[in-house]
Amino acid sequence: MLKKIFVSAVLLIAVVSFVISLLGGNNNPESSKLVPEKARVAVIRVQGQIVSGEAGYNWLGEAESGVTASRNVMRQVREAAEDGSVKGLLLDINSPGGSVTAAEEITRELDRFKKTTHKPIVASISDSGASAAYWIAAAQSDKIFANASSLTGSLGVYMASANYEELMQKIGVSERLIKSGPMKDMMSPTRPMTEEEQQVLQRMVDQMYGQFLLSISQGRGLDMARVRQLADGRVYTGEQARQEGLVDELGNYYDALAALGALTGLGDQPAIKDAGAESMNLRTLLLGGLRGAVRGEVTRGVRDAVPGMFTPAGQTVKPAAQGPDALEKR
Repeated sequence: MLKKIFVSAVLLIAVVSFVISLLGGNNNPESSKLVPEKARVAVIRVQGQIVSGEAGYNWLGEAESGVTASRNVMRQVREAAEDGSVKGLLLDINSPGGSVTAAEEITRELDRFKKTTHKPIVASISDSGASAAYWIAAAQSDKIFANASSLTGSLGVYMASANYEELMQKIGVSERLIKSGPMKDMMSPTRPMTEEEQQVLQRMVDQMYGQFLLSISQGRGLDMARVRQLADGRVYTGEQARQEGLVDELGNYYDALAALGALTGLGDQPAIKDAGAESMNLRTLLLGGLRGAVRGEVTRGVRDAVPGMFTPAGQTVKPAAQGPDALEKR
């Protein structure tokens, strides 16, 4: 019985994967060009912790929540650049920041979008758009919107390390390390950091910090000395950020959308392409059906193998001769 369930699940997954590849447009890139789309703007969402790579999915196709993966955003920006119906980008940001590398990857793609399409980009910061999230907002946005109470800023880079050496000594644990070079275990939690190691790490942080400052300076049109003044790591409210030139306007998502509509000539309420949702709709629909089918198959298999397991409380199942669905009160 379990073998039958497993085989059925594998077959379902294979069929759904095949259908996704056909309907997703990957096998016929010209098919999407047959019917021209209405002019619209693309919404790119940067939500939660920003990480490098691809978003994780479980075996049922459910996306990892609370993170923005750089490769997903890069792909959405590139698709928007190739879509003739898209007249501009709206960055919908609600993130405390994250990976420097992920921010660099995303801003590089935004730079490419701007240089190849010459179309406007507007950023909207809701609860927060700080650190790496602000880096993304500032890089190529023609306008940045934030609410008065939004948290932004936190401009800077840091590395953290801990030292558990004394704790390990107290509980009688020691480490024996064989290494190829004196700095191979740099930032090890089992020993103090040397002065030379700290200088190496400081140079790395300074380099990444310099990239951050340059991106803000160029994107916001601010003098580098002024940016360095603002970039001491502190957090600003949206109102404070507006006063310091880090954001342009106080307003919400719809205010930012209206501003992008004005820049694109599409009016105050432009049609939108929700980049993340459009790429996931078909996948969600098909995998939702797959989840139901697999769960149904498992439920049927267990019901057959263990009669009465799914019987409602207070009821009992009559013998098979009476019919599998015949129930009577105890």
